[in-house]
Amino acid sequence: MLEPVKFKTHHGGARREENHLMDFSASLNPYPPEWLDEMFERAREISGRYPYYEALEEGLSELVGEPVTVTAGITEALYLIGILALRNRKVIIPEHTYGEYERVARIFGASVVKGPNEPGKLAEFVEGDSVAFFCNPNNPDGRFYRVRELKPLLDAIEDKGALLILDEAFIDFVKGAKSPEGENVVSLRTFTKSYGLPGIRVGYLIGFEDAFRSVRMPWSIGSTGVAFLEFLLEDGFEHLRRTMPLIWREKERLEKALDVKSDANFFVKRVGKAGEFVKAMKERGILVRDCTSFGLPEYIRFSVRRPEENGRLIQALKEVEVKMDRG
Repeated sequence: MLEPVKFKTHHGGARREENHLMDFSASLNPYPPEWLDEMFERAREISGRYPYYEALEEGLSELVGEPVTVTAGITEALYLIGILALRNRKVIIPEHTYGEYERVARIFGASVVKGPNEPGKLAEFVEGDSVAFFCNPNNPDGRFYRVRELKPLLDAIEDKGALLILDEAFIDFVKGAKSPEGENVVSLRTFTKSYGLPGIRVGYLIGFEDAFRSVRMPWSIGSTGVAFLEFLLEDGFEHLRRTMPLIWREKERLEKALDVKSDANFFVKRVGKAGEFVKAMKERGILVRDCTSFGLPEYIRFSVRRPEENGRLIQALKEVEVKMDRG
């Protein structure tokens, strides 16, 4: 008899009943690619055949500069890691980070140990044959650790013969970001954030490509994902070069107006009772993320959007803060 897994987690993004709200809960590029309509038309054209994408995977490897394994976003990548590396392993996860790491680890019978979010301190938990997850920049606080800051963790992984899963879902939003290298490091990347298309499940892994390709599902990204890759290779990341400066400019505006700080395209802010604060923001037509599922019940998370939308966010946040201070 099949029994459900009891571990639950909550993800950002508007539900059907919240579609009328201005969504700051999902941390996405607010500027869609100019070729979006053409891409969907191409997806329609090729939807009548099985979506093989090996040639596109080779093209993406050339564009990135190293071999990659295409996956249906980072979520599929996490489950492939579960199949290959998590069974009966010790899994080390920072205390305040993306909840799917723990969920996947428990599904595959791993022993989960929570450690500090700081990489040097997390390194003390690493043992031989263990697996460590680290989100960089971290979700939800947006902190990005440079290679020199990651070095204690990288050294511990190498010395102990462990494995580091480095989730870089938001790295495209970080100015001058560089990713560390290592034989025992798997980097996870996705286009759903940086291209603002969470419904198109396309991402990739760097490292151990033969192992990952041997266990992934066939045709996992579908015709829309294949069409996206075709246009992405033609685009050559030009969309990112064009839109990231717009996001960085607005990020600086929010930092000054709201006294917050982040290396990524989203912020956390301490507001007291997050649930009540989120409800009050909804009444003003704005959806922000309750960080209780991250173990931070006094914090909310919100993303950077377009200038006029950010203006509304600033006004609403200040209004709700005053309201809650008055009780």
